[in-house]
Amino acid sequence: MTRRPPEWIEPLLTRLGTARAEDFTRLTTPAEGGRESAVLVLLGEQPGAGPDVLVLQRAATLRNHAGQPAFPGGAADPEDADVRATALREANEEVGLDPASVTVLAELPKLWIPVSDFVVTPVLAWWHDPHPVHPREPAEVAHVARLPVSELVDPANRLRVRHPSGWIGPAFSARGMLVWGFTAGVLATLLEMGGWARPWSRGRVMELPPTGATPAPSAGTDEADENALR
Repeated sequence: MTRRPPEWIEPLLTRLGTARAEDFTRLTTPAEGGRESAVLVLLGEQPGAGPDVLVLQRAATLRNHAGQPAFPGGAADPEDADVRATALREANEEVGLDPASVTVLAELPKLWIPVSDFVVTPVLAWWHDPHPVHPREPAEVAHVARLPVSELVDPANRLRVRHPSGWIGPAFSARGMLVWGFTAGVLATLLEMGGWARPWSRGRVMELPPTGATPAPSAGTDEADENALR
């Protein structure tokens, strides 16, 4: 069932009507190649807490992106009808999200992650019928959280992180989670587009421990810092 999203989402939807990949990253998405994938950017709302976004934390034992918060999502399967189907299927497999509880609102531009050669389409959706979610595969997902937008835009919870590779990008500290990398870059851009972002100090920089994976440049990355990835 399709449900009309609340009014607070409308400014974001209007802005996304003219969004380009360049709004999210300085990397050019290749016209061909790359592994198609999708993530679900699921916006909801809770009484007393206001708007929020669903984020999961990868298990610490994974080979790639161990312990890192992320949107639900993953690579496309041949059976998936489109990127929306991929995002909803992955969210169901990872956290038990009922696709019928979600109204898909928009597809964001395709974004290329060169280190893994994934071409990712973030799928924006409204959670019109929220229900409990939890890690379905603890070996892959350690934790699931609904992060309030009010906490994400709080200047006290915003910072930048420096990866051992030299990359610097935006990050959020909320509900005991440090959200950085691709996920933080997409979130930072969406918060700006929705008119929700508040001024914050970019002088607060945290050093990340080595993880063996180099993050992709994303929105909010300093141009000079991108050179560290080349």
